[in-house]
This record gives sequence, structure tokens and C-alpha cells, in this order.
Amino acid sequence: MRIEQANPFAYEFEVQNTALVLIDMQRDFIEPGGFGETLGNDVSLLEAIVPATQAALAAWRKAGGLVVHTREAHKADLSDCPPAKRNRGNPSLRIGDEGPMGRILVAGEPGNQIIDALAPVDGELVIDKPGKGMFHATGLHELLQQRGITHLLFGGVTTEVCVQTSMREANDRGYDGLLLEDCTESYFPAFKAATLDMIRAQGAIVGWTAPSAALLAALNNAT
Repeated sequence: MRIEQANPFAYEFEVQNTALVLIDMQRDFIEPGGFGETLGNDVSLLEAIVPATQAALAAWRKAGGLVVHTREAHKADLSDCPPAKRNRGNPSLRIGDEGPMGRILVAGEPGNQIIDALAPVDGELVIDKPGKGMFHATGLHELLQQRGITHLLFGGVTTEVCVQTSMREANDRGYDGLLLEDCTESYFPAFKAATLDMIRAQGAIVGWTAPSAALLAALNNAT
């Protein structure tokens, strides 16, 4: 299968060897009243990608492809959250603090759940990751290897942080990754634009990018 509109050149993959990875589409980042908004961010920017992401997810499920959902999530005792992460910056709320949707970035809390529009279904992988990248301390690489996965399609938030980190980790582990441009977003649009350029620079040094419509077209043409 081939995505002709991929940048910097066509992206080739087979559904059975490819996973769709949705990074951190959590209530606390996406929904009004969540952690992202308490930090002064405009969450409507992130909400705007939900319809395109939902369409890509539905098409990928129909094609029978593997789906991976990640959540940035820590243990209740924060034993997997180093001080260097918790104490960084100057937010009004820190990881583990009580927020509008429960404790911030703690597994099992209401705000830590995937939004309803993209909720996982049986058979899909849900990975709680204590870091920005999806491979750090998760065992995901081994799970993907067991399933014969060699290619990864990415969506999620935020583009320049957890999405880009995960794509770079994937590249180091030998996966061919493509980022769906309208299925990812940042609270800072300039950061998203810069990240897309960085990913596909120098002949796809990190990976490819493409609009989700190009993926849907490739899947439709294959049926």
C-alpha cells in the first residue's frame, strides 16, 4: 500500500505490519476545564483535530489494523515521576496535584482517560507511559515486535512534545513512522509547523508526514 501524498516522498506500508498510534488524547489535555486549560492554553486548538482523528481511527479499524492508544500517566505514589519532571516550569498545578478532573496525570483519574470520541475498544493496546516518549518504561517495543509491526502511523498531542519524542524513539528502534498532519496539534501552532518540518527534513530523517485524507484514500483504493 502506498500514500502518494506523503512528504518528502511516497510512504509504503502494509496494514498487517502497521499500527495506528494515537498519543495522549486525554481529557486533561483536550477538554475545557482540564489541566491544559488551567495552564492558560487554548484547548480548542487540540479539540479541532478530533473529527479527522476519529475518521482515521474508524477507517483503520475497518481495515483491521492494530491500534495503540497512549496516556501520559503516573502511579498514584508518583514513584515513576522524577523530580526533574514534576518540578519543571512554573505551573499552578503539578503532576499529582488535585485538578479539575482529579489528580493531574495520575493513572485511573477521570482526566487521565482517553476522550469518548476516541475511546479504545477491545483488542486495542492502551499504554500508560510515565515519560514523554511511548517506549520509555512501557514494554511497547516488545509488544509491537511480537505482532510483526514495522511501520507506525501517528496522531495525537502535543506535536512537538510527546508525538515528536515518540516518533524519534520509533526511528531509533527501526520503525518507519508517518505523522498524520491534521490528526496532531500543539497549543502553539508555530511549534507544530516547525515539528512537521523537522520530522520530514533531510529525506525523512525522522519520518514522513501526510494529510489523513491521503491515508483514507490509500485504504479505500485497497478495498
